[in-house]
Amino acid sequence: MKNMLVHRRHCLHGLAAAALAAAGLPSAQAQDRITRIVVAFPPGGPVDFVARAIAEQLGKEIGHQVIVENKAGANGGIAAEYVSRSAPDAQTLWLTSVGAVAINPSLYEKLMYDPAKDLAPISLVVRNVEVLVVGANAPYNTGAEFVAAAKKSKQPLTLASSGTGSVPHLAMELLSDAAKTPLLHVPYKGAAPAITDVLAGHVDGFFGDIPGLLPFITSRKLKPIGIAASKRHPLLPEVKTFLEMGIPGVDSDNWYALFAAKGTPAGVADAMNQALRRTLANEGVKSRLMASGAEPAPSSPAELSALLARDSAKWSAVVRAKKIKPD
Repeated sequence: MKNMLVHRRHCLHGLAAAALAAAGLPSAQAQDRITRIVVAFPPGGPVDFVARAIAEQLGKEIGHQVIVENKAGANGGIAAEYVSRSAPDAQTLWLTSVGAVAINPSLYEKLMYDPAKDLAPISLVVRNVEVLVVGANAPYNTGAEFVAAAKKSKQPLTLASSGTGSVPHLAMELLSDAAKTPLLHVPYKGAAPAITDVLAGHVDGFFGDIPGLLPFITSRKLKPIGIAASKRHPLLPEVKTFLEMGIPGVDSDNWYALFAAKGTPAGVADAMNQALRRTLANEGVKSRLMASGAEPAPSSPAELSALLARDSAKWSAVVRAKKIKPD
């Protein structure tokens, strides 16, 4: 009799929790949980910024606290491995840029993780298209003028990057192919020193994420001359895309997306996906991201999976064709 009462109590508790969840209200059990957004970079960077911009509101949407954990190192491998070995319940999420999931597998012979086998897609979060910038006093005002100058120059014009195999580097390779003219790659250890040398006039230009370059553009320290996307950016409406300038094929998006451990049930992944959609639709979150230059862009798990497959194929083709090897 006692066992029957205990069983009945557990059943009622489960039904009550399910009813609360169906009504969109967090149960006491849910409120005791913590969801972690793992970032593979130190605090203060652009991925960390996006994680912290969404964490509080995402916590409100799922009914319990969301915290950000920084696990830098091994080109994203430490964060990826940590998430892939976590419980498949979407309580541990990896917010990653495109490089760690779509470029690293073709760039490095050995990785600590396999994006396709070890991770479950949740949603695309933001898009960060690349913009080509030059010094404020540079003699070219558009990407077309830059290309024309490159073709006339006896020595290849130089483009800085945040590292060999990075999105800025590969964007430069796309431009070189599209313009049918050589450009000299100058790799740096991160975007900051690359930008510094563009400001000083030591290199001719730099492809970078709009959020990271926006302060230099608005202060007129750097001049934006071309958007590497299919459409113009809302914060830089006067800057044409390379496609508009008659230079097709220069399309580079350093998107950020959320992944969970492989084996996360579809229903759990979908619930987190819907919570993220509501988070990105929140006016405070949306305006904060947009003001930084990042464009909120939620997707379904299936859409993210398809995007990852397309970009993996795209970037691996560039890495192979150019015989790019990590430093």
